[in-house]
Amino acid sequence: MASLMLALAALATGLYAGFMLSFLTGVMPGLKALPDDRFADAMRRFNEKVPGPVFLVLFLGVIAFPLAALVVPGDGRTAAEQGLVASGLACAVLSHLVTAAGNIPLNSALAAAEGGDDSAARRAFESRWNTLHRIRTALSTGAFALLVAAAA
Repeated sequence: MASLMLALAALATGLYAGFMLSFLTGVMPGLKALPDDRFADAMRRFNEKVPGPVFLVLFLGVIAFPLAALVVPGDGRTAAEQGLVASGLACAVLSHLVTAAGNIPLNSALAAAEGGDDSAARRAFESRWNTLHRIRTALSTGAFALLVAAAA
């Protein structure tokens, strides 16, 4: 059972990290070229749609599955492998903390500014959001790498 939990942890975390990376390398560079009103509108629409059911399963899974892999009775995993799982879980938790403490409040502020000055809203949002997103993408990718190493 611990091996199944680890496999699910690696799968969920890999999909989540891939989502983060695609936003970092494709979506945000594409949006950068938009005028302020279209950028702000696009980000508002993303922020309305992203926390859908599939995303929420991944968002919760990147914490729940590694945690389950740690607490379910072991299947011969070494202390070093357990350490890799614990480190992967720590990276995932830190990524979620960045999201909860940084990205979500910025998303909420951008939503609240709808109908106002989109140029000012973008200036208050874009650079800070991208910096936080780079951090959570790195943490998510690190979590994935650690879980794959634990499973290898």
